[in-house]
Parts: sequence; structure tokens; C-alpha cells
Amino acid sequence: LSPPGDSYGVLPRPCHALVLLNPQSGSGRALDDFQAVVQPMLAEADIATTVFVTERPHHAHEKVRDEDLSQWDTLVVMSGDGLLFEVVNGLMERPDWKEAMKKPLCILPGGSGNALAASINYYAGYDHVAKKKLLTNCTFILCKGLYTQMDLVSLSTASGKHFFSFLGFGWGFISDVDIDSEKYRWLGSARFTLGTLQCLAKLRVYQGRLSYLPVAAEQGSSPARRAPPAPVTNGHIPQPAGTEAPGSLPPDSLLVPLGQPVPAHWTVVPEEEFVLVYAIYQSHLGTNLLMAPAARLHDGCIHLFYMKAGISRVTLLKLFLAMSRGTHLDLNCPHLSYVPVRAFRLEPRVAAGIMTVDGEALACEPVQG
Repeated sequence: LSPPGDSYGVLPRPCHALVLLNPQSGSGRALDDFQAVVQPMLAEADIATTVFVTERPHHAHEKVRDEDLSQWDTLVVMSGDGLLFEVVNGLMERPDWKEAMKKPLCILPGGSGNALAASINYYAGYDHVAKKKLLTNCTFILCKGLYTQMDLVSLSTASGKHFFSFLGFGWGFISDVDIDSEKYRWLGSARFTLGTLQCLAKLRVYQGRLSYLPVAAEQGSSPARRAPPAPVTNGHIPQPAGTEAPGSLPPDSLLVPLGQPVPAHWTVVPEEEFVLVYAIYQSHLGTNLLMAPAARLHDGCIHLFYMKAGISRVTLLKLFLAMSRGTHLDLNCPHLSYVPVRAFRLEPRVAAGIMTVDGEALACEPVQG
């Protein structure tokens, strides 16, 4: 059953899909898996495909930014989360982004992370599965042709970069694991297990200031009951309402420019030493990591986790093992905090460590979303 207020669209039949596929993603099996598992199912469901195989980074970004998309009913991404990040940001760079963003998007797991695919599998009420079974489930959802809305988070950095993110923003331990384990891509999702053990051995502490606007501080109403929030964008140039040029991105209504202090009704975390900060908007951080069990596709909510310095390696490992079942918050670890927020800001004291957005590495600098 869909939650109250969920509205679904239905893909037309017959349907024509543009499939963007990264043959290098994960352990390099995406093209084989597409031909063996996905294509026969789509053929039966009357979904014709045009397959676009990416040859380099940003190839998909350019394709969806510049191409006439009217000949396709849906865009299908068969890769890890990184390729969908490219597609979303390519669509948002189009002059007709408002229309382009209405084109249904589908994710088919073909990488080592596959967090969004695992999240959608979870929202659909399917059993926790991985690999081929997860691919089959996600393909089945595409065959059914139902689609609904998904939140995007607008992120801007001190150097003026601006991204739209569908999964999460991280700094510290989780981002280190993600990027340090890239060299083990051939292991598939096991790369994250190995990366976790390596990062545990050299556990680092990061200094910075974290601030946020809690969901409760707005109207005290639950996020699901409010009208969906207007999408937000770059906080550098606040413009009075009604002055946006046609095609310009909507303003970041909840944010003040990064050089200014956060508004008085925001919360500033008293501690400034962290093992990790992670703002996630979907349920899963990876196929086997159920980080935010309460998250939904469009709850208007950023699920903010932060871990203060002083946690032992043993406790940290216990938390990550519990996260495979989504029970990490039941351990009531005093070092781990979770708060649903509508906006956040992170200001590192020094440029230390890697930041990630949707699993892609960023230079370390002040950021807000």
C-alpha cells in the first residue's frame, strides 16, 4: 500500500526506455547482467530499449544534458549510484530542467554500492536481497511501470560548487571507507567490508562545526503531512520572490549564504570532534547497510547522523554490524546521534579528509544543503 499522499504515474505501453549503462561499474558485469537478466523481462513487458554504454566519466551527464529526450518514456540507469548522480545533475543543467525532471528515472543495480536500488527494494516491501535477486526485483518494478516522486537535496560549497543529490552527503569514516575501498572494486560489495576493517585500524577524528534545522523546529508538524517543500538551490545569491529568470533554478529558501552565521532557530552541535557525519535521504547506505529505516522516497527529510570522537573501535564495529539489520540505533550508543532535519551546514576546521556526495569524492570545504 502506498503511504497517504503518494501519487503514482504509469509508464505507457508500449514503452521506450533509454538505458544508460556503465560497463566498468562494480565488478564489471553490468552489460552481461543487462543482457541476461533485464532484457528478456523488459521484452515481455513491451518495453523497448536504446542502450547507451558510457565510455568515460561525465559521458552520461553530457548525454542527458544535451540530448532531445522526448523520444524516450523513461531513463534507466544500470550502474552504481555514481552514474545516477551524473544523470540527475545533467538533467538539472538543462534550460528545460523543470520538464526534464518529470521524466521517470529508474535505477537497476549494476555497481558495488547500489544504495538507491536497495532502498527502493525496501520501500516496495520486498525481502532484503542482493546481487541478481535485487536486480530482478528492480527490473520487475520497471516492468510494472509505476513511478512516484523522489526528494533531491541541493548542496552548495564554499568554493561555489552546486550539486543535486539523491542519496547522501558524508564526511569522515563512511566517506573514507567508500573512497579508500575503490581499489577493491573487483570484490563487488565485499570491498566495503574490507575498507571498513582498514579504516577501523587507523581510526581518524575530524574537527569542524555542524549545524542543522531540525524538522521539529519548523512547524512542529510531521514531515509527511506538509505540502511537499519547494526544491531548493544555490544559497549564494538569495533573490526576492518573483525575480527568477525563466529556467533558472529555484532559490535555497532555508539557507543563508555560507559566509553568514546560521539562523538563530538552527541547532549548533556543541561538540566539534567527529568520527563521521552523514546526511542520508534514503533508507540504505549500501546493499547491506540499512542506515535510516524511517526514510522514505519523498518525506521532505534529511536523516542526519553524526558520531562524536571517543568511540572505541569495538563499539564502532558493533554499530556497523547492527546496521546490516537497521538496529544500530537500538544499541543507544552515546557517541552516535540521529536527528531528522530539513537543512544542515558543515564547516570543517581544516581541509582534512574526503567528503562524498552520492558516493562521489569532493574536496573538503564548508558545505550546506
